Amino acid sequence: MRKRLAVVTGGTKGIGLSISRRLVAIGYQVVAPYRHDQDSAERAAKELGEGFTAVQADLADKDEVARISDLLLSRYGTPHVLVNNAGRNIDRPFLEMSDSDWDQVIEANLSAPFYLTRALAPAMMEGDGGSVVNVAATTGIRPRRNGANYCASKAGLLHLTKCLALELAPRIRVNSLIPGMIDTEEMNTRFRTDEPDFRDRLLAEIPQGRIGSPESMADALEFLVSDKASYITGQKIIVDGGQFMW
Repeated sequence: MRKRLAVVTGGTKGIGLSISRRLVAIGYQVVAPYRHDQDSAERAAKELGEGFTAVQADLADKDEVARISDLLLSRYGTPHVLVNNAGRNIDRPFLEMSDSDWDQVIEANLSAPFYLTRALAPAMMEGDGGSVVNVAATTGIRPRRNGANYCASKAGLLHLTKCLALELAPRIRVNSLIPGMIDTEEMNTRFRTDEPDFRDRLLAEIPQGRIGSPESMADALEFLVSDKASYITGQKIIVDGGQFMW
């Protein structure tokens, strides 16, 4: 019997890899589109084995989305789970932000989830239905400096989640998963957590007193795509140790 299929964009490293790892562990066949970084894709494929396949694609390109969607449906079947996790961040002060800085981030973080979900949802609706999870960001709710493009893209993704939850119900549930301070290479570099002073100031803002692990995101994802969350749609789950409490 063919395993249920999960598509995890950016599922070859960081939070995406933890999500891929968990879905493979609970019995899914995972296909992970990634934009570049072939080394990470090869390491993930070696670790996760035959339950995992990485495919290279630029999901901000509509033609690429059509190609990869046709490949997924013809070779692997209809997805039961779609995780729109891949994203891009180009920080710049607003008055210095170029058209390209804006376009690249909006295309990767907002347009790509729109294109891919639109491409796969009809087959999901005709099949067994399923679950879409959009990985958003706390800056989609609370702004920060030098990130107008990123904040706007993630705020848009949160509202896109609600619109899709309305229009794709009841066959497909659509929710957002929002990471707080999660122990990834990108977060460690951005917040300098290897330096005690910076780490201590960060931990003082988190009621749980610790930085979250990527596995904590996988825990929340596993719940959202399970039957235990069958009455949950159009919602956001924030995995942040209580830092924001929105």
